[in-house]
Amino acid sequence: MFRLLVGFAAASCILIEVTKAHAGDIKRVSANGTELSYVEVGQGEPVIFVHGGLQDYRMWLAHLPKFADRYRAIAYSRRNHFPNEASADGVPDGAADAHGEDLAAFIRALGLSKVRVVAHSSGAHTALFFTAAHPEMVIGLALNEPPAAGILAGIPDASDMLKDWNNGMVPAREALKTGEVKSGIPLFVNAVGGPGAYDRRSDADKRMNLDNVASHQADATTKRPRPVFTCDMAKSINAPTLLSNGERSPKFFHRIVDQLHTCLPNRERIVIAGSSHTVPSESPDAYDQAVLRFLGNH
Repeated sequence: MFRLLVGFAAASCILIEVTKAHAGDIKRVSANGTELSYVEVGQGEPVIFVHGGLQDYRMWLAHLPKFADRYRAIAYSRRNHFPNEASADGVPDGAADAHGEDLAAFIRALGLSKVRVVAHSSGAHTALFFTAAHPEMVIGLALNEPPAAGILAGIPDASDMLKDWNNGMVPAREALKTGEVKSGIPLFVNAVGGPGAYDRRSDADKRMNLDNVASHQADATTKRPRPVFTCDMAKSINAPTLLSNGERSPKFFHRIVDQLHTCLPNRERIVIAGSSHTVPSESPDAYDQAVLRFLGNH
């Protein structure tokens, strides 16, 4: 069973508490052969925030102050994402295994050994690979809708859904492949969030999406095999895990979380009412309250 949490349709713009976290507070650290940018607020046990696709550390700026009263809240930009060095020939957004190793190196570079992780979408996929490879580093996980399609392999009722999902992503991939980013970004956002998802985003969010298009162009052109996260890998994760969905998210994400809920040994699940895929931005109060409650219990 899982709980349905009522969220309020908050403005999708990134609300920045300038005195606590803003662009001038950016720090940088060398990790795994690259330089990763991050911001942090608060003191206490560390919580690492991992952004999704077409995003960067800025997606978490409005959230960090809510966690800072209890935790050292740290949001970083993954490799090939703003303001790090970025290239359409660089590491794809979907290379969750590579980003997972970057996350491990980032944590070590900060002199940390055990952390809690809060992650969205492809960042949550990253967190799954990271935790499966480095379970000793993780105290708890809060994962919103990882695109861990590999966990659906071999499940009969999921094959048509996977086919439909992949077909739905083709227009976005083709546009990004040919450099048509102004059409490719809305096509991608609407594919993962449903019709009208891009139009509902604020100008600040749209600028952030454009700033991070290189990693998705890399996704569209890479010959690198997409990493497969399996049920057996999930079964190896003993850290308490909060799984979340948006009530209006595509069935694809609900089906993945269904399977993660089956495979993970120590998990609970929530659904945020009124939200689609980008739950942290669409319903920030409900999301943050749920995550803080979960982290406080673990």
